[in-house]
Amino acid sequence: MSLYAVQKLIYQVNRDPALAQRLKAGPAAVLADYELSAEELGALAAPDIGLLYVLGVNGQLLMHYAALWGLAWDDYLQAMRQGVREHGPVRAGLYAMTTDGDLS
Repeated sequence: MSLYAVQKLIYQVNRDPALAQRLKAGPAAVLADYELSAEELGALAAPDIGLLYVLGVNGQLLMHYAALWGLAWDDYLQAMRQGVREHGPVRAGLYAMTTDGDLS
């Protein structure tokens, strides 16, 4: 997994409105410039906020990426919870989980 590449891409998208618009218009062209796994490519293009969270993307970066795609704050929080339910505990990064991820 290339968590660094995912976070670098999200950081750049969050800071560059032109890049953000290019990504929204056609994710494949933008994503091709980064070394990403198939799982990461799918999560970024979807966008699957829950899976990105489980992959370990920093919440400060992820909340702005979610907003870019129109997710309201409550929906963003729910997407992270749902990501853990669907994909298991956070795998890497600052939020890596040491439990089974049961958020009930």
